[in-house]
Amino acid sequence: QVQLVESGGGLVQAGGSLRLSCATSGRTFSYYAVGWFRQAPGKEREFVAAISWSGGSTDYGDSVKGRFTISRDNAKNTVYLQMNSLKPEDTAVYYCAGRTLRLSALYYDYKDWGQGTQVTVSS
Repeated sequence: QVQLVESGGGLVQAGGSLRLSCATSGRTFSYYAVGWFRQAPGKEREFVAAISWSGGSTDYGDSVKGRFTISRDNAKNTVYLQMNSLKPEDTAVYYCAGRTLRLSALYYDYKDWGQGTQVTVSS
């Protein structure tokens, strides 16, 4: 099992940037694909980005393509989400999640979840 802890959230003005981190523990991290999801109040959980266990494959939700970048450092057991050109509609709690091997855009494919970190973008 892999434990995941998100950090890096906060308050930023529209147009600004934030970098979220997903720190993991557990000996199987290198074989885990990691995804980022977000959920705003009153809205369904939304796929943001995902990265394969090797880092060779990535996927992004349509609303963040061209603005967000997911990456991983397996030596540090950490996955990053660089968020640029932030918009008020990016405001949500951001969660990272892990699953074995293949990345997925479907939240129910993920076995392990972090506690979330709040991102608030002011206009």
